[in-house]
Amino acid sequence: MAVHQKRALVTGGAGLIGSHIVDLLLSEGWTVRILDNLEPNTHKFGKPEWVNPRAEFRQGNVQDYATMESALQDIDVVWHEAAYGGYMPEMAKYVLVNSFGTAQMLEIIRDKNLPVKKVVVASSQAVYSEGAALCPEHGHVVPLLRPAEQLRAGDFAVHCPICAKPTTSIPTPESTPGGGETVYALTKVDQEKLVLLWGKQTGIPTVALRYSCTYGPRQSLFNPYTGVIAIFCTRLLNGLQPVMYEDGGQTRDLCFVEDIARANLLVGTMDTLDGLAVNVGSGRATSVRDLAGIIADKLGVKIEPLARGEFRPGEIRSLISDISRARTIGYEPSVTIEQGIERYLAWIATQGTVEDYFSAAEAGLKAKGIVQAVKG
Repeated sequence: MAVHQKRALVTGGAGLIGSHIVDLLLSEGWTVRILDNLEPNTHKFGKPEWVNPRAEFRQGNVQDYATMESALQDIDVVWHEAAYGGYMPEMAKYVLVNSFGTAQMLEIIRDKNLPVKKVVVASSQAVYSEGAALCPEHGHVVPLLRPAEQLRAGDFAVHCPICAKPTTSIPTPESTPGGGETVYALTKVDQEKLVLLWGKQTGIPTVALRYSCTYGPRQSLFNPYTGVIAIFCTRLLNGLQPVMYEDGGQTRDLCFVEDIARANLLVGTMDTLDGLAVNVGSGRATSVRDLAGIIADKLGVKIEPLARGEFRPGEIRSLISDISRARTIGYEPSVTIEQGIERYLAWIATQGTVEDYFSAAEAGLKAKGIVQAVKG
């Protein structure tokens, strides 16, 4: 009797995370179909050379009904990685691709009675309004979003919501309330809640993975709106100062893409965390200023980062992912930030001439209020 070969659909399968999930699934004996629209912001030159030839590749948009219905045929598990991301100004496109695209995909699976056995959706740490914090007086607190007025005054600290004293960042568990404070984050909340709610209604297992800041080989060098590591690398390689918002003291949980891909395989093939949102990260905080220093050091260039008294309303100040839940199924981050940066830079060195796209994008971000200046 022939053994059924497991079949996966990876939406966004040409992207940073999706392509690594594809490679991992193929190495585990899965049959894989990719659906990717090759978003020009990310894939400037079309289909990238790293798309695995052993996977079936389809170019198309997740929000197109016929495209999605066709891509879902004969699939066991869906890894829904496709999303419009970053600090870009198009509100309607975020909602169309991320929120509507996800809702329609779930409707198709349900209404066409497709034999999908599981859906794993890419959520984000952006669903948190602010990371968990420790107040010297009130202990573990959930801070509110820092008001734009506070940031304009040059006060970047996260204050206790009870006594307003400055707090210290601590690991953020999945139970932390959020809501999404940018349009992108709002649509990530949509995607996550739609998938988990649909799973409860249909009885089909679902998991939402809240990725921390993911980086590594294949992270687009062309998109000036997303990926602080990629932006800093392209700036430094062009002899330009990395531009930091606020004072550079923001901290990020930076996780290497292969670790993120492995977490996807674990939740896709185990039922322990079905129905849950799950943080996936490194569990370690790195400040934006320290990150710029690590990259400059690995490149052997002495260029100091630049902070010009600017900020992005709605940006999280400090977030470390509490990865205890992911650890219950054997997830463990294996690549340090220093090792990961080395591997990313080695990949960049194979990509030919690297240009700086950030400078040209800055004016548009400021004109639309996505980047604002401190008053002083």
